[in-house]
Amino acid sequence: MFIGINLENCSSIMWTRACTKLAANLLINGILVCEAGCILENLSSFLENEGFIMPLDLGAKGSCQIGGNVSTNAGGLRFIRYGSLHGTILGIEAVLANGTVLDMLGTLRKDNTGYDLKHLFIGSEGTLGIVTKVSILTPPKLASTNIAFLACKDFISCQKLLLGAKRALGEVLSAFEFMDSHSMDLVLSHLDGVRSPLPASLYNFYILIETTGSDESHDKMKLEAFLLQSMEEGLILDGVIAQDMNQSASFWRVREGISEASVKLGAVYKYDLSLPINDLYGIVEEMRTRLGKAAIVIGYGHLGDGNLHLNIMTTRYDSDILAQMEPFVYEWTAKHKGSISAEHGLGLMKADKIHYSKPPETVHLMGNIKKLLDPSGILNPYKVLPQSSLLDH
Repeated sequence: MFIGINLENCSSIMWTRACTKLAANLLINGILVCEAGCILENLSSFLENEGFIMPLDLGAKGSCQIGGNVSTNAGGLRFIRYGSLHGTILGIEAVLANGTVLDMLGTLRKDNTGYDLKHLFIGSEGTLGIVTKVSILTPPKLASTNIAFLACKDFISCQKLLLGAKRALGEVLSAFEFMDSHSMDLVLSHLDGVRSPLPASLYNFYILIETTGSDESHDKMKLEAFLLQSMEEGLILDGVIAQDMNQSASFWRVREGISEASVKLGAVYKYDLSLPINDLYGIVEEMRTRLGKAAIVIGYGHLGDGNLHLNIMTTRYDSDILAQMEPFVYEWTAKHKGSISAEHGLGLMKADKIHYSKPPETVHLMGNIKKLLDPSGILNPYKVLPQSSLLDH
């Protein structure tokens, strides 16, 4: 039997009988069952002590809860290696609007009996039911981690470097993050104690590559060979490999500090877009041309899975500037066959923008599912779906 635990307010895990039973199941199957209120970082710490890791890693892991992560289908830094929560969540328990408790807390990796209803609740942002427990398939913790911080001259080089990394590093590639020089300058200017691993003013783009594997010497040799070849091909202008855990953490601090630094300038408009990788940076350049000196535009994100974080910063919120951004950003994304919400959900602000990414027939079906499970509209009203899709026909 799998034992659920609530780690929401725990700073350390006490070795109770329940935890011991849970650990035994982890050692055999790598499956964690927990309550939705568990803080992601607490789960990660518990799992690492048992020789496993969470397949999900976010900059906000110190405060976000796993139930919320599941409800928004959070992506995060390990997506390129472990995929979305649709693939790693084995089961959930959820409460419907009428109080019915759905026990779908399965722990089987293969169960093809009937409809796989848990997927309705993963990413539904609490509009169909409230997730109360989850069972998660957790990968084993690997002994070898290597991180490289690199510089590229242009976005074409970043794309080619990604393709080369997938081919040369294969199974050990666990993260491929990118940021432009504007993002780097922002972090260095507004976050205390953050230092650039490379000269920040010399390069246009920066790449962070992480590998995780089981053989330290083999993995490092593999990474070094790939970087040397990429440098000879002109894809990398400069780079450094972290020599210890502190240096690794400092590399990640640069990448994860961008969102924190962006709010230091006053107003920030944030867009979470998924785009074909060859088109991904085009919207950043378009917005710089469109806004000129009225705003600072930065682009960064999870290049390995085509997720761009477009941040536009101004001294104050201004309706005239907003009118230059919207609906242009959504129209541009739709034109390039992208998604207006890559990993953070639609929420309240973008519910009426769903048609830029989903056809009317799909939105209509979503509305019917919402009305079936929540006929009175009491679960997170006004989120995800536009009100027009919920009206009686």
